[in-house]
Amino acid sequence: MRLDRISGRRLATFILLVLASGLCVALVAVRISRTGTLEYRFLVWNLFLAWLPFVFALALYDGYRRGRGAVYLAGCGVLWLLFLPNAPYILTDFVHLSEPGAAPLWYDGATVAAFAFTGLVLGLGSLVLVQTVITAARGPAAGWAAGLGTLGLASVGIYLGRFVGVNSWDALVDPARVLAPFAEKLDESLVHTRFLAVTAVFTAFLVLAYLLLYTVAQPGLALEPRRPRR
Repeated sequence: MRLDRISGRRLATFILLVLASGLCVALVAVRISRTGTLEYRFLVWNLFLAWLPFVFALALYDGYRRGRGAVYLAGCGVLWLLFLPNAPYILTDFVHLSEPGAAPLWYDGATVAAFAFTGLVLGLGSLVLVQTVITAARGPAAGWAAGLGTLGLASVGIYLGRFVGVNSWDALVDPARVLAPFAEKLDESLVHTRFLAVTAVFTAFLVLAYLLLYTVAQPGLALEPRRPRR
């Protein structure tokens, strides 16, 4: 995908993502107002974290277009990669659904679904931007290799976040905490059934979702206006 193909739609995409995020926050605000509980306010924080990889991807994309230096681009790329798992991580927040609850289950389900959908689009949308840059710089093969490989790493990040309690910033301030699960015995961590299952399932799902999004995002599907019949 060429850089100039995606540029014209960035503003519209950004506005739609802001509107979707606003709807998510409104759903939580209504729940807090009607129930008097703060149970689901963590979703707002998770959505904020999901925005970070999209922001870093935009910075990388625009930096490449403007000819910024390698250090700047590498910094944006590293930060994007570190925070990328936060976007699809919201998909795991369905574990918080319970019945009975302070609000109807259908409302809580719709709320979590809205956050999960928005977070997923933010994450996959950021990958479209990053893959576009890599493709422009190194070619399509490198772009796809990096894109699909990144989804596998993001799935590992989802596992670390949900089951180990590791945060993205731990990789910067406390790397030992991130590496600790993999330093344990192999039969207790790296080849643990749950680790393999979670990573495989999320990798497969994210790859399929990304391929679908990438295909739909291609501008080649635009139709020419039809001429009226005489």
